[in-house]
Amino acid sequence: MTVRERLRGVTPERCGEWFVVANIAFLGVDISTAHAQNAFERRVEWAPIVFSAVATLVLLPMAFGARGGRWALLDRAVGAASIVVGVLGMVFHLQSGFFEEQTLHNLVYSAPFVAPLAYVGVGLLLLLVRIERAGSAALAWWLVLLALGGFAGNLGLSLLDHAQNGFFRWTEWIPVVAAAFGTSFLFVAWLRPRAALVRATQIVLAADAVVGVLGFVLHLRSDLERPAAHVVDRFVFGAPIFAPLLFTDLAALGAIALWATSRSERVESPGA
Repeated sequence: MTVRERLRGVTPERCGEWFVVANIAFLGVDISTAHAQNAFERRVEWAPIVFSAVATLVLLPMAFGARGGRWALLDRAVGAASIVVGVLGMVFHLQSGFFEEQTLHNLVYSAPFVAPLAYVGVGLLLLLVRIERAGSAALAWWLVLLALGGFAGNLGLSLLDHAQNGFFRWTEWIPVVAAAFGTSFLFVAWLRPRAALVRATQIVLAADAVVGVLGFVLHLRSDLERPAAHVVDRFVFGAPIFAPLLFTDLAALGAIALWATSRSERVESPGA
């Protein structure tokens, strides 16, 4: 099979499958760093890490093209389990302080309750590419909705995370503005996918991807400059090193969603 023939086999649905595997694997790494802050005080904090490791292994055949039959059942089982893990994680995070006293202080300084919902989004995406027909308008509609939900959640995370130090640097407002733009453009593209708007949204997503890389560099520099007894402590207790890359990750999902939209009958002509 030639390179051109292989490229023809790359579809939004195929990219969605790769996106799922990569994200479930990476979530385990990211959560390992986050839960290391309290030295895994509760045993339940190991649950998402174990789940990510097992789910990644189970989904590897899908990444290499296995689908149908028992593989489809396994994929759906992992998708459903991912949703359960995400919902339970949100409940456990809220119990860290916000459920005890519903105050703005506890909302900002408790464990981020939105973060575990990443598993819900990935699980829904996996179920989506397994249930909906490839190339259908329904698939494109749901993909854009998932990307929209991801950006809305990232907007909340950007506000809460940077509110912990009172937006000490002006650059900490950049992700808030970027997430707001991404959410707004995806929302309109979801409601009325005109060709010109889809192109404008693609530009916004490209800018958000750059913001993610820039944020990663700024967080890395902040952690390296942070005094600590051990190098690892700089990354465990400093600025979350991987958090800004969520912009790049969601921009990739948004690009897949808009690609699926462009290939389906959802895109309206300029005169529509």
